[in-house]
Amino acid sequence: MGKKNEDEIKRALGIPSWRNLSKDKVIKFAAMMPDMATEVRMKIVEQFPNFKDLAKNSVDAVRAAHESTLSANEKSEDNFHRASQQQRDVLEKDLNRDDLSWEERKFFHETFRENVSQESQKDSENKHFLEREHRVVAAVAGAAMVLGAVFVGARVMGEGKDDSDGPAEV
Repeated sequence: MGKKNEDEIKRALGIPSWRNLSKDKVIKFAAMMPDMATEVRMKIVEQFPNFKDLAKNSVDAVRAAHESTLSANEKSEDNFHRASQQQRDVLEKDLNRDDLSWEERKFFHETFRENVSQESQKDSENKHFLEREHRVVAAVAGAAMVLGAVFVGARVMGEGKDDSDGPAEV
């Protein structure tokens, strides 16, 4: 296993004490959980009566930031595509003129083709951006599931410690 005790984990998170565990650090902490010894993980979680709320707030903050990013991206994409279409409309109008020389027509066709190529490239860039964004959200969702499992596991183990009389009767 990776981190063996609380001090190593606090150092890895860059915090002097658990009181300094901020929303953004909760996500990093969740990502570290699979590498922690179970006892260490449970001991840390037990120190946070509001751990579930902190984790939920962290996930909510990431979700809100993601939604804001997607909204801004959509507006930017719409503006770019609108401007590209306007340029093509102007080029098409120019291409329909009867007084153009062969050189001028060639120039307008090349400009038109370049415009379409730029729009296609922008579309590909946007798809890659969205793919990266979805990976981040998937990682956060995975971290949230780990946090939930650890939180429930700590509760179950804590309740099991209270029942030290022996095995439960069936």
